[in-house]
Amino acid sequence: MEVTILMSPVHDVIGVIGGSGLYELLDDSTSREMSTPFGPPSGPVTIGTVGDRQVAFIARHGPGHQYQPHRIPYRANLWALHELGVRRVLAPCAVGSLDAAYGPGTLVVPDQLVDRTSGRVKTFFDQDGGVHAPFADPYCPDLRKRVAAHAESVGWPPLTDATLVVIEGPAFSTRAESRWYAAQGWRIVGMTGVPEAVLARELGMCYVPVALVTDLDAGAAEGQGVSHQDVLAIFEQNIGRLRELLMGVLAELPSDSSCGCAELVADFPATPTLPA
Repeated sequence: MEVTILMSPVHDVIGVIGGSGLYELLDDSTSREMSTPFGPPSGPVTIGTVGDRQVAFIARHGPGHQYQPHRIPYRANLWALHELGVRRVLAPCAVGSLDAAYGPGTLVVPDQLVDRTSGRVKTFFDQDGGVHAPFADPYCPDLRKRVAAHAESVGWPPLTDATLVVIEGPAFSTRAESRWYAAQGWRIVGMTGVPEAVLARELGMCYVPVALVTDLDAGAAEGQGVSHQDVLAIFEQNIGRLRELLMGVLAELPSDSSCGCAELVADFPATPTLPA
């Protein structure tokens, strides 16, 4: 079975993939059920406008947080957004801090990632032989600058020199793992940044995480370590601020970008071959 990836550069829909605690974003929107060659996405896509920007939102974990990080239908989510004309994606997420200097409530716009996941399908081209996405710099430089600049302007200066290490989950890190990650110089840890970022790259989409620190990871604090309830509680305390930040960024984005993300995969096959 062959499915064509549409690579038209003339699109003005911005995608937002909401993380833990962010299950809706747009007040005046329509809901659309989607199907993809990779199955259904996490939930319906809601479509609305922010300023003069059309926005498509999907809850990464599903509307009721029914998908654990390793079970999220990442390929379906990215494919559905791409089909709707999305070429730029903001990806808010909850993360743990590996450095006690950056506690809960810290905003992070990471510049690098390390993949410590296993067992996840990380490509649309797993039937096509040697198709290798350039991934040295995993996030769109233009989107990173714009998110960071807006956050600075509203008094929420972000940490931008930060590597996100993505673990398989669903269990949190052991204290030894957490200390090892910190010893490498990595700043934050999460469970959903892979394969989301690399799938976006394969589709030529600009992508940037907007990470909210919800906890100090086990190696950065004393006590019993992280709990999911703690993560959701801190996220809930900051959800209004995060929503306002996203809305401000969306309203300010220009109609196009000269970042070059799409050009990185311009020579990719247009039709990935899927199992029959």
